[in-house]
Amino acid sequence: MKRCFFLVAVAFVATAAKAQLDVQLHYDLGHDLYGKELSNRPRVTATVENFTPDKWGSTYFFIDADFGSHFVKSAYGEISRELRFWKAPFAAHIELNGGLSGASGSFDNAYLVGPAWNWASKDFTRTFSVQLMYKYLAHKAHHGGSHHSVQLTEVWGVHFAKGLCTFSGYCDLWYDKGVDGKVVLSSEPQFWVNLWRLPRISDDARWSVGTEVEFSKNLVWSTDGRNDGFYVVPTVAMKWTF
Repeated sequence: MKRCFFLVAVAFVATAAKAQLDVQLHYDLGHDLYGKELSNRPRVTATVENFTPDKWGSTYFFIDADFGSHFVKSAYGEISRELRFWKAPFAAHIELNGGLSGASGSFDNAYLVGPAWNWASKDFTRTFSVQLMYKYLAHKAHHGGSHHSVQLTEVWGVHFAKGLCTFSGYCDLWYDKGVDGKVVLSSEPQFWVNLWRLPRISDDARWSVGTEVEFSKNLVWSTDGRNDGFYVVPTVAMKWTF
């Protein structure tokens, strides 16, 4: 589960916000919707993510841990750095993705670099980012793909109802000659109700409840060893924002 959407809260002017950290817990409904086809999918995923701005730009990272019958089944993370020490809304984006799985060994580690365009409304309740990057896939050539790719990423965030609700997410599209149609889609919009915005609830009790919906094409591996399907998998989730 990729969650780079968290950076959009302060992506446009990094010096306008402090470091932000949250912890999420997701219960995956893939088993219930697709049965045996996705029976290899973990039911519970914990995520830690952090966004830290500074005068030179910003740093973002997240780590997903998927839990199985023997504690942690797999782990995946991404870390990115954006450099922007000028007034234009463009930034230089560098990113590293990778992880480990108890079933298949390492994930297909990726290295990305390219420009990013960031926008935010004056009150930062609406944010949007577009990144166009060269993507190097470390192991792709071993199973019919190519080391070299290009990825388009869109990231958005909308806070409304006086901060009670948050709609945020990302969409990745990248080239892969080894899959059906030569394009991989991964998108994970989230909707959160920020409970500390309700009357009579302390601002210190920074719980949120909500959902994430994973849309994917040519990404998720089914139990029969195929990754050419289109899946829509929601979660039931809770989050604590520090």
